[in-house]
Amino acid sequence: MSELIQQIEKANAAFVEEHKAGGLTEVSKYPSRSVAILTCMDTRLLDFLEPAMGLKRGEAKIIKVAGNTAGRSFNSVVGSLMVAVYELHVTDIIVVGHEDCGMLHTTAEGLCKKMFEAGIDPAIIDDVEPQLMAWADPICDCEESVRVTVRNLQRNPYLPRGIHYHGAVIHPDTGAVRFVITDAEKK
Repeated sequence: MSELIQQIEKANAAFVEEHKAGGLTEVSKYPSRSVAILTCMDTRLLDFLEPAMGLKRGEAKIIKVAGNTAGRSFNSVVGSLMVAVYELHVTDIIVVGHEDCGMLHTTAEGLCKKMFEAGIDPAIIDDVEPQLMAWADPICDCEESVRVTVRNLQRNPYLPRGIHYHGAVIHPDTGAVRFVITDAEKK
């Protein structure tokens, strides 16, 4: 067993033991603030984004993906938002990007080169490269990336009218949040 897994198991046993006597407060699967947050997977946002936005356990659905991106077609991000909206009563979606996002420096060319160096079959790389170009290459400004994602969600055929979309950027060192789009409904 790897050292990482051993560390996780040890931490989990301590967590369970610490909360065994008093137990954890039961929290509903329905977000009490009816909000879903689509944000980046950046490690600096872990245990940081939610308190910076005044959110506590049970108040929001959090969906994380590199570059906080979502398109107009179906994928796992849109599917997660569909579950949040149709099953869990979410009425607001906030897209939260962050300053100094790693996706600002990620390109399809760079990813393909690293895939090749890792031994991935060139035919597989050729097959995925157009998708990588459409996904990674357009991200060159965090505010614009948030705006594009909000527009894509507003125009996504799988999400209903009546959802309120918002877009924000958080600073990963200070926690300062600035909204770049507020209360934009589906068009």
